[in-house]
Amino acid sequence: MNREQLAEYVDRTAAFIGLPLDPEHRPGVIENLERSARIAELFLEFPLPDTIEAAAIFRPEAGLEPGEIL
Repeated sequence: MNREQLAEYVDRTAAFIGLPLDPEHRPGVIENLERSARIAELFLEFPLPDTIEAAAIFRPEAGLEPGEIL
């Protein structure tokens, strides 16, 4: 998405969920969404073989005793 499309997405999404968006904050919201999209691209572009299996569900508490800290 280009900046104009992201701006439209921000406006429409805020309206759809009933989120008031202060015009003063709008540029920062758009900038943050642009930054998040660039970060996501790094993960989406990372090549994975077709034979890879999905990881099991991560449960950090698995194997810990009550009150035990990692």
